Amino acid sequence: MTQFLSRGNCAMGKVMTDHLPFTLHGADRPGPWVITVDHATNRVPDWVQGGDLGLPHADMARHIAFDIGALGTALHLGVLLDSPVIASDFSRLVIDPNRGEDDPTLVMKLYDGTIIPANHPLDASARARRVTELYAPYHAAVADVLAGRTDPAVLAVHSFTPQLQGRAPRPWEVGILFAQDRRLSDPLIAALQAQGDLTVGVNEPYDGHLPGDSVDRHALIPGRLNALVEVRNDLIATPEGQAHWATRLAPVLTQALAQAKDAPCPTS
Repeated sequence: MTQFLSRGNCAMGKVMTDHLPFTLHGADRPGPWVITVDHATNRVPDWVQGGDLGLPHADMARHIAFDIGALGTALHLGVLLDSPVIASDFSRLVIDPNRGEDDPTLVMKLYDGTIIPANHPLDASARARRVTELYAPYHAAVADVLAGRTDPAVLAVHSFTPQLQGRAPRPWEVGILFAQDRRLSDPLIAALQAQGDLTVGVNEPYDGHLPGDSVDRHALIPGRLNALVEVRNDLIATPEGQAHWATRLAPVLTQALAQAKDAPCPTS
């Protein structure tokens, strides 16, 4: 199995399993959040072409393979918010858990100018195995953690690259993404903007959510409060940056959640 990313960070929370396609940290924490990291690692299981997607190490270390810094930031947030963190443990280039199961980009063949050789082509049985052994167990685990708690809020932690190939630089330090439910996103955006030194992306660098994605599945459909936070990955590429941003985000998340609990439910 090719392993490019150290899983480490044992001090931040015990990893509950070494072999399942997810890790669960702080399962017994009583805080109000369930923190998810859909693109936590760039691990390729050994049963997928011997753990090799046919890409060089440099590409597997890029944002195309995982959300750089998102896991470390989420682990710090889990401690600060006293809440569990559940993270995928496979590269989004193997299969993307932040897509609906029928989404044509569930298994990417081209990402930011890079062809993914192991996905070109991919037959139906190979795709189905990735769904069965990676995608479905991760989502089942997220659903189980949420079901075991009373009225949890979902916090999805992601990161984004400062610039895609051939595109303009992205000026935002942090982006807050939302769809029809703005109960939590609106006070969170306002609190971040009030700090005065941030360029906050409002549904930037991406626009809202996709049908069947993680927030849709685990928060929007069941009606849970939710926030999707994207931090620019150059700001959280180091442990120091991850700790800094978690420390900065935790109090505004707590403030926004208090406000959101008093907001009326969205109407469709």
